[in-house]
Amino acid sequence: MSVYVDDAVTLWRGRRWAHLMADTLDELHAMAERLGVPRRAFQDKRSGAHYDLTEELREQAVRLGAVAISRHRDRDQVRAIIRIARSQWSGHAAEP
Repeated sequence: MSVYVDDAVTLWRGRRWAHLMADTLDELHAMAERLGVPRRAFQDKRSGAHYDLTEELREQAVRLGAVAISRHRDRDQVRAIIRIARSQWSGHAAEP
């Protein structure tokens, strides 16, 4: 089981942001807690369950054991992780 953090490429409010995802929601929430990210920041989205992290928090997550993944180099792995994150969306089971 692992926690992953992608490239900090999304520009929003003058900062670059990354996505923290994991094989399980328990792992995801545990890493967010270790990073000091409040549970209210959890993104329970159809596009995938995740937390948004600043570049600085991304670096800290990697130091704490998150696996750095690149949307440019690790495309197959990123797709697999996103599939897992999508399956963790709370509305996933309700979809036809």
